[in-house]
Amino acid sequence: MATKNTLEIALQAETEKLLGCIHCGLCLPACPTYLQLGNENDSPRGRIYLMRAVAEGRLDAGSGAFARHIDLCLGCRACETACPAGVRYGWLLEGAREKILAHEPKGRGGFQKKVLGYALRKIFPYPKKLRAVFAVLRYIRGSSIVKLAHQEGLFRSISAQADFGLSLLLSTKPSLPENTATPVPSGNGRPVTVFTGCVMEGLFKHANDATARVLAANGCQLAPVDTQVCCGALHAHAGDLETARELAKRNIDAFGSKKEPATIVTNAAGCGAMLKEYGEMFSDDAKYASRARDFSSRVRDVTEYLAAGSVRRGAPLETSVTYDAPCHLYHAQRVTTAPQQLLATIPGVEYRPLEGMQDCCGGAGIYNLTEPEMSERLLEDKITRVRATGANLLVTANPGCHMQLGAGVRRFGANCSVAHVIELIDESYRRAGFYNSKG
Repeated sequence: MATKNTLEIALQAETEKLLGCIHCGLCLPACPTYLQLGNENDSPRGRIYLMRAVAEGRLDAGSGAFARHIDLCLGCRACETACPAGVRYGWLLEGAREKILAHEPKGRGGFQKKVLGYALRKIFPYPKKLRAVFAVLRYIRGSSIVKLAHQEGLFRSISAQADFGLSLLLSTKPSLPENTATPVPSGNGRPVTVFTGCVMEGLFKHANDATARVLAANGCQLAPVDTQVCCGALHAHAGDLETARELAKRNIDAFGSKKEPATIVTNAAGCGAMLKEYGEMFSDDAKYASRARDFSSRVRDVTEYLAAGSVRRGAPLETSVTYDAPCHLYHAQRVTTAPQQLLATIPGVEYRPLEGMQDCCGGAGIYNLTEPEMSERLLEDKITRVRATGANLLVTANPGCHMQLGAGVRRFGANCSVAHVIELIDESYRRAGFYNSKG
């Protein structure tokens, strides 16, 4: 069973840092919801104050007001980057959401959140069910009738949220030329295994395939792990830490079964942040503590991994590119420059900086579905800045951000395509002839 006092444990672990808080307010301009609403309760320090009140028994965890302020948090962790005391806000937030989930205020969330909660508990932990759901979604995505109906605004006339949800799904289609090549064997290179994830493998398999090809082209020996499962990030963000821990254990067992531990490379920022925190998640678990620390120590984002070495240069791509940094890559993993370093290795690419690239786009896992109004505000701001760059291509490094930005490009009229950073490297390599004849 999940530990029932995760919030209290997290607050206790952060006591020294919280006492060291000088109320400088640096977290306020870093917080998207505070900037939008101007409410102290919707700022990091305001939410921490509410969390402490719940932990100390001064506020009911089942309070609708407490749940509302916590729900409105994106979990972007920009406050962690800004905080001079180093408060681990993300860990506190997940503990608060677990507390809320345990008390579940009456009527909270309504039908939509219940459906999403059911999917996280009853579908995501089960690979066969998940594959079936993604197969259906891919069928819908590829339907010309659905695409036409969407273009004609039929779904918008029925439900704005249904229309946006479909736009998110359509954004998962590849925007670069199809590449059907397979990784070229690299002999006795560095052992690397790709964490394929659930959303990435289900809807962005083209990016997973591109990741494998690029790693192989840079001398890596691929070591697949077929028994891996969902990382549990969405569950943790929703407060379902019990399911998140169970998924984490399954991954630790799966990746720890090989004789020669390989570097675990992920191309999804949200997954990477979660995988790197398995060690912290099991710090008090006698059976898994050591193994979890070892697992997390081997995790690298694909941009982080490649930028740390000598990256092979491919063929020129004459295009202008801007980059939006996923919150869980920039703020949670502190991988801030590696994606730009990779883009700089592609001949012909004109990189155009995006103002506020580190600011949340409003995707935040399933936030765009549970808090559509706030999400849309942030998305409109982001796309306005994207348009200002005039770039032909917008790249990012996380599936949720990719879908959010893709939907935003459609809704707010930015004349650009959206792709994963690694897809651009892959296309450069394809044109250079680094792959087999099928490419």
